[in-house]
Amino acid sequence: MGEFDLIARYFQRDGQVPGVDVGIGDDCAVLTPGTGTQWLVSSDMLVEGRHFLSTVEPARLGHKALAVNLSDLAACGATPRAFTLALALPRVDERFLAGFAQGMFALADAHGIALVGGDTTQGPLNICITVFGEVPNGQAILRSGARPGDDLYVSGTTLGDARLALEVFRGTLSLPGEQFDSVRRAMELPQPRVALGLALRGIATSAIDVSDGLAGDLGHILRRSGVGATLDADALPKSAVLAAQPVEVRREMGLAGGDDYELVFTAPASAREAVQRAAEASATTVTRIGRIEAEPGLRLVDAGGQALPLRLQSFDHFKTP
Repeated sequence: MGEFDLIARYFQRDGQVPGVDVGIGDDCAVLTPGTGTQWLVSSDMLVEGRHFLSTVEPARLGHKALAVNLSDLAACGATPRAFTLALALPRVDERFLAGFAQGMFALADAHGIALVGGDTTQGPLNICITVFGEVPNGQAILRSGARPGDDLYVSGTTLGDARLALEVFRGTLSLPGEQFDSVRRAMELPQPRVALGLALRGIATSAIDVSDGLAGDLGHILRRSGVGATLDADALPKSAVLAAQPVEVRREMGLAGGDDYELVFTAPASAREAVQRAAEASATTVTRIGRIEAEPGLRLVDAGGQALPLRLQSFDHFKTP
């Protein structure tokens, strides 16, 4: 099967979505933004052995490849519109391609987003997706808006589960089969919080998605906003599987685990009811885990308010083994 046969069979689809005038089949896609909106664009690359294991099911990989990009749009409060796919394959593997496309398009259809172009080539397995979204002018939620006095929140109920699964794969932890299946699902099938991001427009003052670890990703908000924070490490939402682990493991997985793709966001204390309404409207659990302060830096405390001298390292592509 040649390159263009591969594209036609697995990635070219009929039909259009709003804002997409020309999709696959030309040198460029042609997209039309809605009146009074701004485009938001983000790219993420997934490399075999670095971002995913060779044992992952192709459908789950297709889902995750798009999910991690949609998560960036969610953090900015953007409505997804279109995406491109650049795919390097060692060889044409029809079972892999069918499963990958099925998982990717199932998530794309759930969010009304169209594949509008990209590239395929031969090489080590590498997936790069670029997403396009839109927001009304001036309404993007950015990392730079947190202010002293704001509450600090995180979404979801399984923070740290993806890291637990990774440690089982690494052989540093063991879990019974049913528990491992649960945390592996969190690792391989993250759910982008697009609905929550949309509901938080006009409420949240800043946001970021948790890809490299909560503490490290929160640090980006603090630096861009010129503020600090105190975070209750024991207030983090956790699954029953993680809750059964020793406290040191719970804290490390939740604070520095990464691959969660939940949203960390800030909002004024006066907006607590509005935040709760946004959570209910998007059917997403949110938990208040701390507060923003004028003093720079991140301070970690336990449930009793005592300082925790934790040294955490979030994922870094050029430092993490």
